Amino acid sequence: MSMQASNTRSEPTPEPSAQLDVLGDECARTILVATSDGPKTAKELTNRTDSSSATVYRRINNLLESDLLSECVRFDDDGSHTTAYEATIETLQVQIGGDGIDVSVSEIED
Repeated sequence: MSMQASNTRSEPTPEPSAQLDVLGDECARTILVATSDGPKTAKELTNRTDSSSATVYRRINNLLESDLLSECVRFDDDGSHTTAYEATIETLQVQIGGDGIDVSVSEIED
């Protein structure tokens, strides 16, 4: 089964501290890792985690709001389509210094 995805995200970049807060949750980290190799549906992500679908949807929303995940439409060969989610970052670097905590993000190149 061949699939294509179309990105529909266009949101401003959130505060780095919000991104760190989201990454403090194990379910959110599992979703981010699972979506780093391509779009996954909420059902696929629920199967990948040991969490309820309600919890997975909450974490998806948190990741979307933090700009760590994007929503896209996945088209299957049979013409059907579904909403899927894909990681938007490749690297997140945290530096701690006298001026505080600095977070830099490297986005995934299309």
